Amino acid sequence: MLTTPIRRHPTTRVVIDGVQVGGGSPVVIQSMTNTDTADLPATVRQVTELARAGSELVRITVNSEQAAAAVPAIREALDRIGCAVPLVGDFHFNGHKLLEKYPACGEALSKYRINPGNVGRGASRDLRFATLIEAACRFEKAVRIGVNWGSMDQELVARMMDENARLPSPRGNEEVIREILVTSALDSARRAEELGLAHDRILLSCKMSGVQDLIGVYRELARRCDYALHLGLTEAGMGSKGIVASTAALAVLLQEGIGDTIRVSLTPEPGGSRTQEVQVAQEILQSMGMRSFAPMVVACPGCGRTSSTLFQQLAQDIQRYLRLQMPAWSSRYPGVESMTVAVMGCVVNGPGESKHADIGISLPGTGEVPVAPVYEDGQKTVTLKGDRIAQEFQAIVERYVVRRYG
Repeated sequence: MLTTPIRRHPTTRVVIDGVQVGGGSPVVIQSMTNTDTADLPATVRQVTELARAGSELVRITVNSEQAAAAVPAIREALDRIGCAVPLVGDFHFNGHKLLEKYPACGEALSKYRINPGNVGRGASRDLRFATLIEAACRFEKAVRIGVNWGSMDQELVARMMDENARLPSPRGNEEVIREILVTSALDSARRAEELGLAHDRILLSCKMSGVQDLIGVYRELARRCDYALHLGLTEAGMGSKGIVASTAALAVLLQEGIGDTIRVSLTPEPGGSRTQEVQVAQEILQSMGMRSFAPMVVACPGCGRTSSTLFQQLAQDIQRYLRLQMPAWSSRYPGVESMTVAVMGCVVNGPGESKHADIGISLPGTGEVPVAPVYEDGQKTVTLKGDRIAQEFQAIVERYVVRRYG
């Protein structure tokens, strides 16, 4: 029997403008914009969309002077419309210059993301890294040290590969790469603390694009530190491939109690909504019983007994309806996010599944009597007939929510 995930040792709690990460807090969902940050209206619009979808931290790219100059105005615009979601600044290559020249940018952000592989090399790397950390200390900001296997510290790679080659029994390249990622993250975190950044302002991530690689590297990272950890399969891909791969990796780690924030890095379809990655992250956590965000719809897949598509359409409509209601329901009806609704297609499992759900309907299958019993809290309350079953059931669901959670 699966138990509630319990980490082998507790992580340090990091507070990011009111959002608590680690230390036993619920796993936090993060996302990232894909707008040009210098485009203030577009960035404000997308940050707002992501926050309303449920993203609790939103990362934005800070890659140019125009982007850095826009950050304070973005924060002000979000505050004016009541969107308080913390902003994370993503810095690569020139972050040290941008934070020196635009201190208001550093002050407006809630957290910085620094990739040790993209800071610089040699003495310049040490100086640039110090500049970034000193800005975080000055403005009292949290920092995620985010290592990525696509942009590793090449000096560290060369040194550790050489050391491995000289061993009597060299390890495989994949194992060495994992060790490089972990070493880079931990060494950078230690250096940040030496520069004055508090232990409870540091988060770590070591992202890879292979499921087994990601699981392996995070297990090792969790074993060797108590920093809060951000999980994400980098370059997960598009559509079902990206969703399945991300779920496979994150679910294993989360079940082992590893991970304090997560992001599902999906490539959206052309013109597609960026909010899909937030919804997938929510569904991963809710399916694992770790958090609840919206009522879950239980629906059968259909078979030869369910030639009618009525149950499929009703399940889709109910799921869409529930999600649309949640912004209003979440404050008005506490606990409604954990409700389950069953929409079943025939008599085989329909009544049983409907009884197990908070509220459910068992629609008639092929050749069955054209009636649809409705169950509430395990008891049959009404039988629906005719052409308005869908509308009548939606009304019943609404009344049930008011009665049980109001």
